[in-house]
Amino acid sequence: MKIIIAPNAFKGSLSAWEAAGCIEEGIKIALPKARCIKVPVADGGDGTVEALVRDTGGKQVYKKVDGPVGKPVRAGFGVLGDGRTGVIEMATASGLALIPKKEQNPLKTTTYGTGQLVKAALDKGCRYLIVGIGGSATVDGGIGMAQALGIRFLDKSGKEVGRGGAGLEKIKNIDISGVDKRLKKTKVVVACDVTNPLLGRNGSARIFGPQKGADPKMVVQLEAGLANLARVIKRDLGKDIKNIPGAGAAGGLGMGLMAFLQAKLKSGIDLVIKAAELERKVKGADLVITTEGCIDEQTAFGKAPAGVAAIGKKYKIPVVALGGQIAGKTAALHKCGINAVFSIIRSPLTLEQAIKESKSALKQAAEQIMRLYIAGR
Repeated sequence: MKIIIAPNAFKGSLSAWEAAGCIEEGIKIALPKARCIKVPVADGGDGTVEALVRDTGGKQVYKKVDGPVGKPVRAGFGVLGDGRTGVIEMATASGLALIPKKEQNPLKTTTYGTGQLVKAALDKGCRYLIVGIGGSATVDGGIGMAQALGIRFLDKSGKEVGRGGAGLEKIKNIDISGVDKRLKKTKVVVACDVTNPLLGRNGSARIFGPQKGADPKMVVQLEAGLANLARVIKRDLGKDIKNIPGAGAAGGLGMGLMAFLQAKLKSGIDLVIKAAELERKVKGADLVITTEGCIDEQTAFGKAPAGVAAIGKKYKIPVVALGGQIAGKTAALHKCGINAVFSIIRSPLTLEQAIKESKSALKQAAEQIMRLYIAGR
């Protein structure tokens, strides 16, 4: 039997690759001669770099960059097996998890380190970049990222504004004459499953600002600053993109990547599936197994298991999803191509216990699913 193992990570517990290994072990207890093909997946957030690097035989590269508050951090990116595709998770350079709560202030936090990672990928010869933009600590509209790549944001006196969201209101002109010339020959796509516009009640400042440390007064200031940046981009660069779904992602980095790097926003899982050549690998399989830490009705809309299931459904191959938690109704999951959903938790446990036992629980669940599948053939 040919079995595709395409798990997403169990956040805070198992990486996608670790989950794939556990599932394979369980399968081979029940069916020792099974041919297991491991294709870890992600939807643009945590684990995207690792999944794609492993899937394509690439490598991870590490570089010291400026973190969200300017302090140096060790951030990584991936160079895929083709040698020209780079994968960046902005959270490794500009993420909320990098700073303590007392330092969370989107007026000060910057995406500058993300721009440094882009530059480092260009230095490695990458001319196709996939940028995952989940988990940011910033609401700077991407100006920090752009500053690291040679773009200047000038105030009314012609001086450069500082880094962070506080500088947005001061921007009067954008000077792109010094932008890294290699970007003209580089295609950038953004792994983004957030559809928020830049401004308004569902916009970046109001929805995501408070999550990153903004009080109500800061939210008003950030909203005004992002609106100002959008106006200057439209005037100086001829791009009116503030209302494009996803422009407000990662504190407006979605808009910044579109405006300054000519990026296209796409579904994270679709990008990963394409880069990992999952569809080619699924053809001719008997069964597909995927995972998610928490499986609920939202899983059917753009999450990793749904992307995997769509391919299984296309080729009429059964898909089973395993989760640490199953919440809500499963009807939407079945419609998207997931034939059955199981929790790996067998008895009441605390979160700490569940995390501690995740490897053995996933292994045992995979074994039992395999035994059930064999019995039904």
